[in-house]
Amino acid sequence: MKRVLEVRFVKSATAVAQLPKDGRPEIAFLGRSNVGKSSLLNALCGARGLARVSSTPGRTQLLNLFEVGHEMYLVDLPGYGYAKAPREVRATFEGLAVSYLQDRAPLALALVLVDCRLPPQAADETLARWLDHNDVPWAIAATKADKLSRAQGQRARTDLAAHFGRDVTLTSAETRLGLDDLWARIRTAIEARAAAD
Repeated sequence: MKRVLEVRFVKSATAVAQLPKDGRPEIAFLGRSNVGKSSLLNALCGARGLARVSSTPGRTQLLNLFEVGHEMYLVDLPGYGYAKAPREVRATFEGLAVSYLQDRAPLALALVLVDCRLPPQAADETLARWLDHNDVPWAIAATKADKLSRAQGQRARTDLAAHFGRDVTLTSAETRLGLDDLWARIRTAIEARAAAD
């Protein structure tokens, strides 16, 4: 899929109870505050200004919901790690993300975004263990691949896959590398959820 034409921002929610109740599958985007979640989401949807991109990490502090056609929702969760916010504020929006991941029945896949230029980070490892423990289906997308050479990118992908024990999709919001593969992974997860219902 090269481009999603029917995509729109639905709402920002401060609680899981405020999200739609139509049961359509949801894909959650998670990652450290400076990993490029909004940029990747915009690139996936082919809409530059859909999700707000900020130079200041930690701007996403709500559950931001985007509708893709009448088929699914993409959910931009608050980032973790380097948000420039007081500890009690961070605890609030990180708690919101946990509540969503634990309680949201339509969740088909959690996409964990990691920066391909960095070795595995402790926060990402903690999240991966938490998702496994809570039986949340998840996959890894390594962002910012355009910052590396082709060989460096493949080496980073191999290293991350070995560390996390699962395949890694190498992506770039700038060059659109890996976006078709990411859409394929999303659709496979939605089909698996439908088959399990």
